[in-house]
Amino acid sequence: MKVEIRHLVERFSQGRENQGKAVFSTIFIAGNRLQTIFDSNIPQLSLKQFMLLSVARQAKEPMNFSRMGKILGCSRQNIKKLAQILEKKGFVKLRASPADPRAMCLTLTDRGEEYFKNDFLPYQRELEYLFQVYSDEEMETLFRLLMKIYEGIDALENRGGKAENRGETVV
Repeated sequence: MKVEIRHLVERFSQGRENQGKAVFSTIFIAGNRLQTIFDSNIPQLSLKQFMLLSVARQAKEPMNFSRMGKILGCSRQNIKKLAQILEKKGFVKLRASPADPRAMCLTLTDRGEEYFKNDFLPYQRELEYLFQVYSDEEMETLFRLLMKIYEGIDALENRGGKAENRGETVV
């Protein structure tokens, strides 16, 4: 795998357009590889279920499914499916939103909180392996650059329409 990745890095290292293609591909491939690793190593939850649980845990107030979907980059329907699975497993409780009774929210149950305090702790330590290759300065730079990608995603979402409808070349 390392040889194939090195070959791709060399092939796409020159020029902004090639680098953009390589970064986009890397984000996609890295996401898939991380999901595969976490799905096969974390008991009780898929990575997507875990991410939903994490967002719910970090929220200062209950969020409806649409808002959670916006944060996680998926539809309200996908959030609903994940939330229903988490509810069956006893990690969350679904209820009507205090702000809008037509919208559903989820809150962590005691079991959900216990999962973070006990069950997930060993896997959180393993996550450190992912970032051990970075110096503190590199980690800070990586963090800033990855946070900036949200600006690009927002710009892409706000463009509206498909490239072929704007007379642009589709790669």
